[in-house]
Amino acid sequence: MYAPPVRRVQRRGTHRLIPTRMRPGGDSVLARIADDDDHLAELFDLDHATNDRLLAENDLAPGIGVRELVFGIPNYRIINAAFCHPHPLGARFNGPERGAWYAAFELATSQAEVIFHKTVQLAEINRYDDEVSYDDYHADIDAELHDLRDDRRCAPYLKSDNYRASQALAEQLLDAGALGVVYPSVRRDGGTCLACFRPALVTRVRRARTYVFRWDGSPKPKVVIRED
Repeated sequence: MYAPPVRRVQRRGTHRLIPTRMRPGGDSVLARIADDDDHLAELFDLDHATNDRLLAENDLAPGIGVRELVFGIPNYRIINAAFCHPHPLGARFNGPERGAWYAAFELATSQAEVIFHKTVQLAEINRYDDEVSYDDYHADIDAELHDLRDDRRCAPYLKSDNYRASQALAEQLLDAGALGVVYPSVRRDGGTCLACFRPALVTRVRRARTYVFRWDGSPKPKVVIRED
């Protein structure tokens, strides 16, 4: 299988949008359904027993070992969660057992990615009526990444609705020790995305602004800044 060329990528302040409900220290949905403190403790024990990030941090996850995770730095749980909570079907450059840190060079690109996937969900129920808030996490990346930009041979890995080829490529690159990939956004013309395969390369993660995406009968949402 073709392996894209490797180039050094140095980028400060990449953008990754994460639902605000996932914010560390935020209100847990478990607290809303617990009858009392004892019940809440039991629910948290159950949650911890099935939490993929906590399993990985105890070296019990199949896709990533505890030695690859990061600890003791700001927002380390946010970093680890990206690798420990993959989508059941995987994503463009990862399978269902191991995630990756996806980010965009531009805020508009990161927003376009979120809008696309959420709009697909709303289209399935044919109801464009929802409101979701996302925190914009900035991170710095300085790594040798496989570059899929400006290369016609990479077209099979950039399909808009099929991840089979790109997941196979990612598996091959990961097995060979690759650090990640940088590639043109499929959801926004001119945008650039990256998928980092190694938690330790995601540095200086910090939370910036919060954005509210509001669908009000149209597949194109209104995006506004939320003042905390």
